[in-house]
Amino acid sequence: DVQLQAYGGGLVHAGGSLRLSCVVSGLTFDDYGIGWYRQTPGEEREGVSCISTSDDTVYYAPSAKGRFTISTGNAKTTIDLQMNNLKPEDTDVYHCIICRGCSGYGCYGHKYRGQGTQVTVSS
Repeated sequence: DVQLQAYGGGLVHAGGSLRLSCVVSGLTFDDYGIGWYRQTPGEEREGVSCISTSDDTVYYAPSAKGRFTISTGNAKTTIDLQMNNLKPEDTDVYHCIICRGCSGYGCYGHKYRGQGTQVTVSS
């Protein structure tokens, strides 16, 4: 079974930082898009960032560019998202995801996702 376990969310003041991590088991990062999206229940999801494990294409949503950095751990079993200069509008539930691929438009062909981790940014 493929499992994704995300952690690292929390409450932070505007301008602060958080690092989200997602531990993936049951799958190797051979040829996938891996990344993060955020979604408030009842609203549309927003792709935040992804990276292609086949050609290292990286995508950032305009709202994340320059502030967030996506990476995989050395063992290629974790998906990390370093979030700096957080803003109240970044408040959301963040999910890690594995897709068929990652392009300049984001993660496509969603295959697996983890449970969300709440990020709350106070003003």
